[in-house]
Amino acid sequence: MKQTELTRYYAQRAREYERIYDRPERQRDLEWLKQTLPATFAGRRMLEVACGTGYWTQFLVREASAIVGIDVNDETLAIARGKGLPAGKVVFRVADAYAPPDDLGEFDGAFAGFWWSHVPMRERTRFFQGLDRRLEPGAKVALLDNLYVDGSSTPISRRDAEGNSYQARRLEDGSEHEVLKNFPSAAELVADIAGIGHNPRFTALQYYWLFTYEKPT
Repeated sequence: MKQTELTRYYAQRAREYERIYDRPERQRDLEWLKQTLPATFAGRRMLEVACGTGYWTQFLVREASAIVGIDVNDETLAIARGKGLPAGKVVFRVADAYAPPDDLGEFDGAFAGFWWSHVPMRERTRFFQGLDRRLEPGAKVALLDNLYVDGSSTPISRRDAEGNSYQARRLEDGSEHEVLKNFPSAAELVADIAGIGHNPRFTALQYYWLFTYEKPT
């Protein structure tokens, strides 16, 4: 799936995106994350990559000093802006997750929720390098995404020659989409940040994983 197709998929999905968080079996994991993530970034100026509808922004802002949320889709950002988050602390911008623009400034915290799984294997280094250019020494980074759980996750429909996995998804409007969705091991994530991050920590919940690291000082 090309990134332009992924962009179009999430633009069409914007109004139904947050319903995924209503699944009863996932509430225990989500409550833990809602408590843990904000504390991770207490007092920090954050860059939130692929912030989408601002679902996680509304929790992160409780402890962060400021948040700049970027996303490629204005459709999802319109929903984020409608959440009424404090204007003095939260700004949303249309921007490329692979190349956050210089005028955003530098940050001592960064978060990407449910983005890494949509990054093609060949683009992982480019993503982490682009993010690293916006981070100050000592910055904390957290990535959050799905574990594959039989009976709960959408089945993998195919894998390509590079090892990327895909899912076939249907939206409420009846449209069907093939979506790139990778499920990493802890070792893969540690390898991804080689040379740019240290103190990695991988936490596996029942339905989600959380990976954190720090930029060296």
